[in-house]
Amino acid sequence: MDTGHRHTALGAPARSAPDRLLSVLAAFDHGHPALCLTDISRRAGLSLSTTHRLVAALTAWGALERDAAGVYHVGLRLLELAALAPRGLALRQVALPHLEDLYEATHENVQLAVRDGTDVVYTEWLSGRSAVGVHIRVGGRWPLHATGVGLVLLAHGTPEFQEEYCAGPLTAFTPYTLTEPGRLRRVLADVRRTGAAVSSRQVTDDALSVAAPVHGPDRAVVAAVSVVVPYADARAAVLIPAVRLAARGISRALGPVVKLPSSARRAGPAASGACSRCAGRGPSYWTYLGLCPVRRECVHGVAGQAGV
Repeated sequence: MDTGHRHTALGAPARSAPDRLLSVLAAFDHGHPALCLTDISRRAGLSLSTTHRLVAALTAWGALERDAAGVYHVGLRLLELAALAPRGLALRQVALPHLEDLYEATHENVQLAVRDGTDVVYTEWLSGRSAVGVHIRVGGRWPLHATGVGLVLLAHGTPEFQEEYCAGPLTAFTPYTLTEPGRLRRVLADVRRTGAAVSSRQVTDDALSVAAPVHGPDRAVVAAVSVVVPYADARAAVLIPAVRLAARGISRALGPVVKLPSSARRAGPAASGACSRCAGRGPSYWTYLGLCPVRRECVHGVAGQAGV
């Protein structure tokens, strides 16, 4: 029966044009920033003729650039597009003055990160000559449970996402990495309670990080900021206030907190500012989110009453 899908000679579904185009771009990464046409073809899994046609189109548009030796690099046109990402360069621009202040106060590694699925992605990193070595780079990824910024972002994910993450495989990078689901859940609860995460020797056995959440105008956690110091000299209690201050500064710079309509602020569960999804939740749910269990003002309720 004809299903309408094209297949290759071997019976596998044919790759779509967008998939082939994206596979050419995906051939480039931090380990392979410069590739010849043959390398792109091999890494993308495409024929040389198809690769040649797609690379020519991408080069003409500016997504790729070809140097005098015939080697291809990622083009500046992609940087222009990346600058429009609200969690990328735009967030970095707002956060950078506060990250610089945190660096001047500590002269240690300072990081800004966002969540992408089950990973943390670093969008900025400031480091001094004497700072402890770290295995990160701008654009680099690590699993959420293994870093301070990752713990913050995981702790403020939905309960469903947290349970799914904790139940999945938790990769160990050192003997101290959080790999036991029950212990990870307790750590996440402590992060929500204290407003900060302390990640000790999780990726390397010589470093400790302290992280705090960055809130957007809708009160949701949109990023996390951290400082990484040598484990032997770490004084987490001293670092936490400085990291929190930087995170609050970035949160304020992102815009004023959305105010609930006065009609949503009547006391009592029946007249709460919560949406139908959240109105029936018990006090523990609101405490979990760091919100008042009496007023029950959720972000969904704000959106619903604002008509957006």
